[in-house]
Amino acid sequence: MSYEAASGSVLRQTSKRRPRSMASGVADPHQLFDDTSGSVSGHGGEYLAQGTPRGGYPAQELFSEHMSNLAVSYGSSLANQGKELVDKNIERFIPVTKLKYYFAVDTIYVSKKLGLLMFPYMHRDWEVRYQQDTPVAPRFDINAPDLYIPAMGFITYILVAGLALGTQNRFSPEILGMQASSALIWLVIEVLAILFSLYLVTVNTDLTTVDLVAFSGYKYVGMIVGVLSGLLFGRIIYYLVLSWCCIASFVFTIRTLRLKILSEAAAEGVLVRGARNQLRMYLTMAIAAVQPAFMYWLTFHLVR
Repeated sequence: MSYEAASGSVLRQTSKRRPRSMASGVADPHQLFDDTSGSVSGHGGEYLAQGTPRGGYPAQELFSEHMSNLAVSYGSSLANQGKELVDKNIERFIPVTKLKYYFAVDTIYVSKKLGLLMFPYMHRDWEVRYQQDTPVAPRFDINAPDLYIPAMGFITYILVAGLALGTQNRFSPEILGMQASSALIWLVIEVLAILFSLYLVTVNTDLTTVDLVAFSGYKYVGMIVGVLSGLLFGRIIYYLVLSWCCIASFVFTIRTLRLKILSEAAAEGVLVRGARNQLRMYLTMAIAAVQPAFMYWLTFHLVR
């Protein structure tokens, strides 16, 4: 056998043994350095798997839980402080206590008040009753002003206006919004004009702005009755019913405000023929006369 054949057989035997030794984990005698890449990565992965918990580090979990508790407590304290601040300052802008008085009504009061608004001719006693210098709640006195009927009357008037426009194929959200805005703006203008007139005449009265809103809002009851009558029975019936409601509103307003505006003159014993007292009487009649004008202006276009 030659030298080349012998060396080739040795190389073939060596190449065949090397995979077997690597698979069995025994080091090759001809290898100069050990392959430690697999063992290092294996030990490192085992260390990471054993040393690191799945949910993160315990200190990190404790810190996040503590911060969340602090955020919740801070948010609750901030909400409580805001609520206290609103409760202290809300009376400056919105007289909640006074508004509760104007909405203290019941079914009996509402039914009697509606009858008084439509038929004020037979009513005799228009004085508001007081208890310890405080007017009694409206549900105990039919003469006391309230805001429930004006508020419900305004909403019902807008709904009836939408119904009237719908029957005439003129309904649209824009027109209904303009109707509501117009009615509200005229109410604000009326109340501001009355306040300015009372200031010019120098009337010292216990009438408040809310009282004037209530008395000005009672006219919506007659407006609703007039429009519904016109929709059901025609334009002629509308004029007849609205005329009755206008006269009733005029009588109700003049008999109610007369005691309020002339209360100072009556307390001081001023003669009815005095110039200042006559001016106050004219002012009362002007406020009462404005009610029918607004009733017609806000309803005539709804009945055709």
